[in-house]
Order: sequence, then C-alpha cells, then structure tokens
Amino acid sequence: MKRVTPIRGSATLSLCLSLALAGCQSVADTHPPSAATAPAASSTAQDGDAPAAQQQQGSTSSGTPTASSDTGVGSPEQVPNRDAAGFEAWVNDFRRQAAAEGIDQTTLAEAFDRASFQPRILELDRSQPEFTRQIWSYLDTAVSPQRVANGRERLEANRDTATSVARQYGVPSEIIVAIWGIESNYGSNFGDFETIDALATLGYDGRRQSFARGELMAALKILQDGDIDRERMRGSWAGAMGHTQFIPSSFLAYAVDNDGDGRRDIWGSIPDVMASTANYLAKSGWQRDQRWGTEVTLPPGFDYAQTELSVRHDSREWAAQGVKSVTGEPLPNFDQAAVIAPAGAKGPAFLVGPNFRVIMRYNASTSYALAVATLADRIAGRPGIQGEWPRAEPALSRSQIRRMQQALNDHGFDVGTPDGLVGPNTRAGLRAYQRSIGAIPDGYPTQALIQRLTES
Repeated sequence: MKRVTPIRGSATLSLCLSLALAGCQSVADTHPPSAATAPAASSTAQDGDAPAAQQQQGSTSSGTPTASSDTGVGSPEQVPNRDAAGFEAWVNDFRRQAAAEGIDQTTLAEAFDRASFQPRILELDRSQPEFTRQIWSYLDTAVSPQRVANGRERLEANRDTATSVARQYGVPSEIIVAIWGIESNYGSNFGDFETIDALATLGYDGRRQSFARGELMAALKILQDGDIDRERMRGSWAGAMGHTQFIPSSFLAYAVDNDGDGRRDIWGSIPDVMASTANYLAKSGWQRDQRWGTEVTLPPGFDYAQTELSVRHDSREWAAQGVKSVTGEPLPNFDQAAVIAPAGAKGPAFLVGPNFRVIMRYNASTSYALAVATLADRIAGRPGIQGEWPRAEPALSRSQIRRMQQALNDHGFDVGTPDGLVGPNTRAGLRAYQRSIGAIPDGYPTQALIQRLTES
C-alpha cells in the first residue's frame, strides 16, 4: 500500500456532499454563493435548497457555496490529526468489512493495494470561505457567453443522442446539456482525484465516516461490476465523478448504459452521460412538457415573506396577487409554484415550478438551479434574465452575518445560534426587523442594513 502521495487535480470541483459535506467547490467554478443540505446528484446546497446526483449527500459545481444556516449544519468541527499509518490500519479494517459484504478479493486488491492517504482532501473538507459569493457573480461565470456558445456546440455535436434521450426520459436536451456545463464545463474539468483514495481519506477522517463508508462501498461495487477501472474512476475531492458529477451511490441507482457496450461510463461515453443525467432527473420527478418557471415582476406592496420555496400557490393565485411574467405572457400553469427573489426587492424575481425543485434535487441550491435553468434557456435560444441585479452591493463575510444574527437575537428577533450562514430563520428574523424600521421586508442582508442593526 502506498502511503502519502501528492494529490492531483483541481481543488474546486462540482457536486459536493449535500447532507454530509457542508460545502465544497465545483469543478467548473460555477457554484452558488451559499449552500444547504439535502439529497443531490452532484452535491452542493444552499439555504434550504440542497443537491442530489450525489444522492444522499450534496454536490458542488463551482463558485464557493457554503453550508446553509438554520439547518443544523455549521463549520466543520475540530478533529484529531490523522496520519498515514493510521490510514493503513483503517483501510485494512474496511477491506475486511467490504469482503464480508460481498466484495471479491480481486476488486479489493485493485482498490486498496495502492490506496494512499490524501491530507489535501482533509484540508479542502475543512476549509470554509469567509466571504460569500453574490449570486450575480456566480451567474456571470455559470452562464457566461462562452459557456452558452460551448453548450450550443455540444448540443449540436450530440444532437441525435440528445434528442433520443429527451424523447425517452422527457427531460429537454438543453437542461441535460446545461447540467453538463455547470458541473464540469462540458467535461473539460470533472476532477482528477482518485475516487477510492478520496473516499477512503474522508472515511478515515471520521467526520464523514458514515457517508464516506457508504460511498466507498458503492465505489467498490462499481469496480466489481466492471463499469470503470480504478485508474479512470476520478472526480472531485468529495467523491463526485464524471462529466455530470455523480457520487457512487447515485451512479449505482441512476447511471445508464446508453451506448450498449455493457458498461455505464459517465467518464468517457457522452450517450451514457446524457442518459444517466436524464434518468436521474426523470426518477426525481421531472414533469414532461413543463417549464422550470419564468422571470416575473412583483407588484408594489408585495409580501416578500412569501419568497420562500416552502410557500407555494397555484399560478392563478399568484396572478391574482399581481405577479406577472416579464414577457407579458400568461404565467406557466403550475399547481404548486413558488416565488423567489434571490437578491431581495432590488433584484429579479422568478416564479418556479416542480421542475425547478427537481433540478435542486441534483444540487440543492436555488442559485445552482437558476444557473441550470438560465443556461438551458440561453442554449435553446431563449432570452436570459432581464431584470437588473443590485451589483453595487458588496459581498458579505461570514463574520458580518454572525454579527447581524447576534444583533437580531439581541433585539428580540430570534434567529437561533449565529453561524454566519443565511437560511430561512435568519431571513424571517431580518424581515421582522425590516418591518420594525419601515423598510421593505425582503429578508436580504446588506452592509447598510447590518450596520444600522448592529449600531442601534
């Protein structure tokens, strides 16, 4: 067994680990500003929205998402120092467990005879960015003109496959290609960390033991099934793999052999990549022939307490409140629609339906889902976001958010334990404070608002 070897690959990769990992960075450097936790394919989450092709855990795709507040997920706790000798003992014990669970000796030898402890992965796992990333900064990268152009080229180059997959699974081609673009920049960077080493290191670390053990066992089953060999099983430091960043358990559940070669290859076969991604979305509840949502304008006096994904009405009720499409067309016909305003009253607003929430099962972040939806629209030739973002607003640091949360608590607006992450409870407390001072209660923190709150 090898001991410590240098780590290859980028430190920012898509598909973090939703429930297990509080926040990773994505491969294509296009991930949302803040993250939450929930099942996802790739893995990343944001504020009560969370990821999924990384099924059970979350994902990341770019930018610097962090764990969502008000969800019980905070900064990584301190853990004892780990070393290569202890890692070897842990791997030997895991080999015995895997053998008892049906993994054959040939697979175990392939996986673990040269397993190596990766200290860099622990550094990445424990890192927490101090500053959040504004959503418009994230979207500028995620839906850049170059990414739109590249997406159109990839779609045209794989038109027959994309059309066939869309027909079979009911998921539009542009949505599949957009996820591909956000997760790995169309395969140009899906990570170069060896998945076995990454998951073994995370399992040995102890903080992710349950998650990492399950994903490592799933990775061994992938090797045993012959879908990929150890050398080519690569991806993010958090265990997400291939063009659209599936974690191993999601691979086992949703990956598809679409090219008929007997292997499910999300690393080298674009037909398999497209079908696997579409299958994940379809089995997560994608509704055929229904849009993700639409950009809207909100009427004067609109109650911004309704701008939470948990508040849902049918489209007729939203229309009765004065919510209108920016295009002037009727609102999409949704039975369960939410209105979101990611930058508060000064930014664009969106009416989102069930398919938007399905995208969030891939990666539980509203920013991520909005990036996928917008990139898909642009690839398909539809217009992008029309409203203006409040670009003059500077990014906030976690320490500033913590001070705001503490001040809200001190003023009687209970938001729970200050953690520097903005979630539903923090937004609710901030809205209550905004009402008390006669401001629009949109729950969106700004430096001016924090200064007024902390100085009062």
